[in-house]
Amino acid sequence: MLFALEFPPVSHLLEWPDILFDGTPFAINKPVLIFFAAFVLTLALFFAAGKKKLVPSGVQNVAESAVNFIEDSVIMQTMGREGMVYLPFLLTLFFFVLFCNIFEVLPFVQFPATSRMAIPAFLALMVWVIYNFVGLKNHGLRYFKNVMIPPGVPAPLLPLVALIEFVSTFFVRPFSLAVRLFANMLAGHLLLVTFAVLTATLWDSSPLFAIVWAPFVVLIGLTGFEILVALLQAFIFTILTAVYIGGAAHPEH
Repeated sequence: MLFALEFPPVSHLLEWPDILFDGTPFAINKPVLIFFAAFVLTLALFFAAGKKKLVPSGVQNVAESAVNFIEDSVIMQTMGREGMVYLPFLLTLFFFVLFCNIFEVLPFVQFPATSRMAIPAFLALMVWVIYNFVGLKNHGLRYFKNVMIPPGVPAPLLPLVALIEFVSTFFVRPFSLAVRLFANMLAGHLLLVTFAVLTATLWDSSPLFAIVWAPFVVLIGLTGFEILVALLQAFIFTILTAVYIGGAAHPEH
């Protein structure tokens, strides 16, 4: 046997020891630090972009492009002009999720905070509260009728359709929203770890040093792909949030 692959156990990849305040309810580990960093980066981006300049440049251009992107590709496609009131929330949500994701490819960090279920679940729960609040605010208790009984459903099918719509709207939506983000980022993280370990093992194994380039090239390609995935998952989470809010505001659509 020329070499032996020693992959770290899953617990090592996903369970991080506490760094600060160990053993207390306020303990901080690596994922928590990434959450804080994503929060600070999101605030810093828009505080820096908010400084008034006669000629926008640098961070302001990035922020303005992001605003236009969320307006044109998310809000106008899902809610129309009425949805502009949700622009600050959707813009902040997009960048927070993006920053949580993008730490996966940053040297010395190499971990997406969203590959821990806690933050996707919290964000999905927040979205669930918001779109149901919007529905109740706009329609009162009639919101439940609008959700559960779509127009044009034959009377014999109403009980079945009402049950399906109820489960879908109040249980499946937040669950799928959280799991989609969590599963995609976790899968990407495991792939990067796999090829990083393979590259390091071949590098240390002199008889196989000549083929170390193969997994290394794949690792580079996967890193670029994961950057795209980080952007895509932030966009998908944001646009689904807009769809759910728009559907709650206008369930007949």
